[in-house]
Amino acid sequence: MQQYFYTLGDALFEKLEGAEQLLLGFSGEDSDFVRLNHNKIRQAGCVAQRSLSLDLVAGQRHAQTSVELTGDSALDMEQLTATLKKLREQRGFLPDDPYLNFSTAINSTEYHHDNEVIDSHDAVAQLVQAAGDMDLVGIFANGIQYSGFANSLGQRNWHSSANFNFDWSCYLAEDKAKANDRAVKSNYAGFDWQQGKLAAKMDSIRQQLSILSRPSKTIEPGRYRAYLAPSAVNEIIHMISWGGFGLKSHRTKTTPLIQMVEQGRSLAESVSLRENHARGLAPIFTGSGYIKPDHVQLISNGHYQDCLVSSRSAMEYGSVTNADYEFPSALDLAAGELHSADMLKQLDTGLYINNLWYLNFSDRNACQLTGMTRFACFWVEHGEIQAPVNVMRFDDSVFNLLGTNLLGLTEERELILDASTYGQRSNSSIELPGILVRDLRLTL
Repeated sequence: MQQYFYTLGDALFEKLEGAEQLLLGFSGEDSDFVRLNHNKIRQAGCVAQRSLSLDLVAGQRHAQTSVELTGDSALDMEQLTATLKKLREQRGFLPDDPYLNFSTAINSTEYHHDNEVIDSHDAVAQLVQAAGDMDLVGIFANGIQYSGFANSLGQRNWHSSANFNFDWSCYLAEDKAKANDRAVKSNYAGFDWQQGKLAAKMDSIRQQLSILSRPSKTIEPGRYRAYLAPSAVNEIIHMISWGGFGLKSHRTKTTPLIQMVEQGRSLAESVSLRENHARGLAPIFTGSGYIKPDHVQLISNGHYQDCLVSSRSAMEYGSVTNADYEFPSALDLAAGELHSADMLKQLDTGLYINNLWYLNFSDRNACQLTGMTRFACFWVEHGEIQAPVNVMRFDDSVFNLLGTNLLGLTEERELILDASTYGQRSNSSIELPGILVRDLRLTL
């Protein structure tokens, strides 16, 4: 695929006229997908797809589009040549773009992480065996993702990553309509498949399902000491990522972290959040040819530090490009000192929350969120789980949860790969710990 991309690019560059410049972006994957229900394979298939984006530039005018590739060089070149001609015609009708910004320095890179992909047949056989008689429903994705960049100035960049992602839930009742949210949700993803780690997750699910069989407890609205597992913390971080870390949202005062920027509010000193471009799942280069730094420190010891800056924002606000988009794709929340194995003892009495969902802002300017508990939320007394808790709504500020009410973060962290497959498999990821909070506000 790398050579095929470069060959197509070289052929297109030869067709440029005058002072034209051409930027090419390649995206593709070879992925296996398996859907399971009742711990049986219901649908299995594979996807091989490649697409090429073209941005034809002359001065401050440019026209861009994307083309799906067939893999047949003759057919692809015929389509791409016609596309290049249409872009040239369209560009003549377009105004100058004041924020057009692409790299003119030649920074070629090459990264391959595609030698450890597990055979999908073996992986599915292992997960079905590990789940045994549990009512498991989920989707397994596995394969190699490709990204490339090339321009007519001579820059070449390539990135390939082999990874797997298994996202699933196990239900207590066979009839899910009667299960009343009595399920445990889990995820196992990464680059290096470990059968023992999968087995440990399945054993933990069995233990939680046995607790879910107990009568549910309904608690009154109020404030409760709580532990939020990494998957629940991920939902909170994901919400504040919508506008929270982009330079443009900061300059236009639409960031939900505006109080950190303008009023000096801070989170707990133990909270440090960075964009970890060096993780290896997403490419280190942008669609405009810039090379991302290994890390961008967004929050340092509770204080806001840097923004994510796209090439267009860099041009508009006189800054330096450090990201492709101003939405994080490789977040990294620093670990704390609490041990996950001792968490029930540390919690003592309160809520053990595995998952949150349906999150939204209840007060964006105050970074206040609302949402629902779901899937394996437990009531704990004196360090022992007593009963599952019926679904509750919370409404609380991030400045409380990760600030004044934060008691600590776990030493162990979990790598979560985005399971989205809209158009293609996502290459976004996050690594984060669980958190213990003094109180979480439940409203109903």
